[in-house]
Amino acid sequence: MNMKRLYKAFIPVAVTVMAVAALAPGCGDPADPNEGKQDTIVVDPDYSAKKFLRDEYMDVYYYWYKEVKAVNSKINLKNYGIYDLFDMMLYSKDRWSWMCDKEYYVGSETGVVSGTYGASLGQPFEYHGDYDIRVRYVYPGSPFAEQGVTRGWTLTHINGEKTMNLIRTGDFSTYYSKSPQTFTFEDLDGTPHTFTATASESLSTHSSLIAKVFTASDFPGLTEPVGYFLYLSFKANFLEDIAQAMESFRAAGVKTVILDLRYNGGGDSRASQLLVDYLAPESQTGKVYVNRIHNDLLSSMDEQTVVRPKDNKGDFVGVPDPVTGENRIVNSIGAERIYVITGEGSASASEMVTNGLRPMMDVKMVGDTTYGKPNGMYVLMYPGSNDDYKKYNAGDFTKLKWVFLPICFYNKNGQGQSIPDDGFIPDNYRPDDLYHDFGVEEDNIKACLTHIVTGAFPSLPFPHGYTTRSSSHGRIDLTEESTNPAYGLYTVMPKNRF
Repeated sequence: MNMKRLYKAFIPVAVTVMAVAALAPGCGDPADPNEGKQDTIVVDPDYSAKKFLRDEYMDVYYYWYKEVKAVNSKINLKNYGIYDLFDMMLYSKDRWSWMCDKEYYVGSETGVVSGTYGASLGQPFEYHGDYDIRVRYVYPGSPFAEQGVTRGWTLTHINGEKTMNLIRTGDFSTYYSKSPQTFTFEDLDGTPHTFTATASESLSTHSSLIAKVFTASDFPGLTEPVGYFLYLSFKANFLEDIAQAMESFRAAGVKTVILDLRYNGGGDSRASQLLVDYLAPESQTGKVYVNRIHNDLLSSMDEQTVVRPKDNKGDFVGVPDPVTGENRIVNSIGAERIYVITGEGSASASEMVTNGLRPMMDVKMVGDTTYGKPNGMYVLMYPGSNDDYKKYNAGDFTKLKWVFLPICFYNKNGQGQSIPDDGFIPDNYRPDDLYHDFGVEEDNIKACLTHIVTGAFPSLPFPHGYTTRSSSHGRIDLTEESTNPAYGLYTVMPKNRF
């Protein structure tokens, strides 16, 4: 598996992207200068791909093509590997574009990951001063989930070695990635649990982790049901995750939603569109929630995306349902207010959905500053002829070699407001609470519920740094948002050919 840059993915998380339509005729493979040369000393098998990337993609689709075209035209393609070349061709301010190979792309489409214990880990040192390695979440059915590991558990030893010692000696990744391996965790009560687990060879990861309804029996003072949705990734292959959550909310009469996107790095536009269709108020049907702005070469593709209506046959049309009289997607919530829990992992499509809904309804952001990704990309493939794209769009990736995801457009909401490059600052700052499982005692969720009941946010929690188990501190990048150069996706399927 290869991506644009090497990174330490201790707990791989699947990424979902989409193929786009091909260029108009004239986009076939350019001639390979090595072809037919029997005496060529060094044959570059990727020369055609490099030339196609530069001439057909970066010179047309790339948002900043004007800033880089002249410089890129002077690059000797044969002097660089394709990953290094891709990096070289990017605009200096571009920290989002990336590329991958066939293996990574095809695997990401399925939502299936391998070689994982199924957990996301973190260190709550920024606010709490705590360098312990704690569990952020666990995928159902994963090796750790089968051992009862939940959010908030602390990883203290691997194969009998203290985790802090392994971090200081640089051996944490080596120990953690071995399979089978022996782990020692302490649960939320401080009770140790030691077990041996084998990394999963094929773990299916859905986009929805929790969807539940809180009532007064869960949190005293609530006078209405509140829907809580912990959504990890906008995956087009798992749209049913959204539909099932919203159906349960509608059945319960939910009008206030806590949308937990603190670990959601974005994804596919079909999923973000569907979520907005379910959540936006009825009065906003047909209203613009995102404007996509391209470079001048592709200005004809600038597009306004609206909150869609839907009829009883499942077709979005713009007229009321002839059976129910409703003007919206079946089981739409028509929420009156939304609390969005955010963090540095809230990126791209997560930020776009939040930005799009803010002019439409009462939206409050709770948590930490978001990742900061105001733009999106088309998924550009090689080989990239029209015939190749027909096969890709039909799910046949036999000929696929490389996938390029350069930034191609910027997003603004219906009022023309952009996502800040440095991310959104929440209305109420709160650190991620890795000391409680997801529920009414988890600080971010509790803060939202408290505001719903009282109209005010509670005080910040007391720092937990004094509980750290290490005599000296050790910090390591553990999360996808800090280790994965491909983090923060927003991909779109164009309606027509370019």
